[in-house]
Amino acid sequence: MTAIQTATKLPPSKHEFSEVIHRLEAGGAMLPDTPENLMQIIGLYKAYAVPMDFYWRDLLYIAENVFLDPLPFFKYFLPKEYLELHNHYAGDDADLRIWRGQATAHPELLAFIEKGETFKMPKLLHHLLHDRINMEFAEACMRAMLWHRGMGGQFDPYLDSDEYKANADRAIKAYFQGNPVMLGLYKLFPDMFLEQCRQMSYYANLGLFWEVMAPVFFEMSDRYDEGTISTVPEAMNFLVNGIFAIAGRPIYHHVYIRGECYEIIPKSKGFMWLYEAALPYVEAVFYRTAPFRGTKSYNAQARQVPEDQKDFHFGILYADVFPVGTAGIPPTLLMQDMLHFLPPYLVDYYKQHCRGEEDMLIQLGVSFQRSMYCVTSAVIQALRAALLYPLDDPNPKHLQANREFFEMQLNRFTRPEYNIRDAARLGSIQSQDYR
Repeated sequence: MTAIQTATKLPPSKHEFSEVIHRLEAGGAMLPDTPENLMQIIGLYKAYAVPMDFYWRDLLYIAENVFLDPLPFFKYFLPKEYLELHNHYAGDDADLRIWRGQATAHPELLAFIEKGETFKMPKLLHHLLHDRINMEFAEACMRAMLWHRGMGGQFDPYLDSDEYKANADRAIKAYFQGNPVMLGLYKLFPDMFLEQCRQMSYYANLGLFWEVMAPVFFEMSDRYDEGTISTVPEAMNFLVNGIFAIAGRPIYHHVYIRGECYEIIPKSKGFMWLYEAALPYVEAVFYRTAPFRGTKSYNAQARQVPEDQKDFHFGILYADVFPVGTAGIPPTLLMQDMLHFLPPYLVDYYKQHCRGEEDMLIQLGVSFQRSMYCVTSAVIQALRAALLYPLDDPNPKHLQANREFFEMQLNRFTRPEYNIRDAARLGSIQSQDYR
């Protein structure tokens, strides 16, 4: 009997991924604890956090100011006030300081906005040349959350309530005040406008979620550089502690119209970050999303596409990572964004293992997949801590309940239907040869 099995006081698991089960029971992650894995996931957290610092700011700008603009040509042109908007979890005036860095936009982000991959030129030219942060990826994540509705919490049901409809009605009428054409269309097609308003609420939801995650990833990168995060379990536990520390952060949607604030989803509703944003995001984006277009034909009649949304398995945890130029999964546009902000140690690592520079994007995608399995492990451990028992609980029945929970979570990667078992990358990430 191994040391882990002795510690759990349980016989060895017979699960297909028993090694991973035992690792979770010992406080580890689905990702093996190796220096190479730690370097990859921390490097990717840093590379992800910089564009994420743009994503959350622009998502809030669109939700709060662009709102229902029928021709939002400049929604990706972030105004100075949002670049200078203080993150609530960084800087000296933070509600809870997670990252010791600045509250305004990250310096590397500002430098990239200024010059991009080319050189300094007007914003419009950067935009037209696609030399910019790819907000299409952020919007794809938002639409995945909007489409995979009803995953728990109170935020989503509230979008169908009479109170929400009344709040949205006031904001819509105020936004189109003095525009008889749009007000007339609203009168003819109220549900169309209301659905657009719901989408804006999900813009706000995701923006508020990522406002937390950006400083978490920045801080993890700094601690890795300092040597205070030195193992994969330490990285995962930092995420777990962050989840609990931020769990109650309010999720809301305010719209600013001619200087007046319209509370479509008021803070007073008490919607919380963990249940209304974090868990739906992991479910919709890490696990589900949708079949990505342009690379494979799916025969629905042959049951190659699941009949139920709950069976969708097209997220990053299942992705066949190769660049196809899409905003969905595999997240090519995010991979392109992260490429600009890789820490030097990760660039050197890829030079050693890549089949040329063109292969770096794929290797980056594989590392990103590893890093998201670590985040998913943190979510699983956080749910276990909230719903079940400590890992060192002396009661074997409690430990058995923990094991059944872990096995239930990993069963999502072993189902034979719709090729889920083969699509899942949990087995792949157990080996360093997965590149």
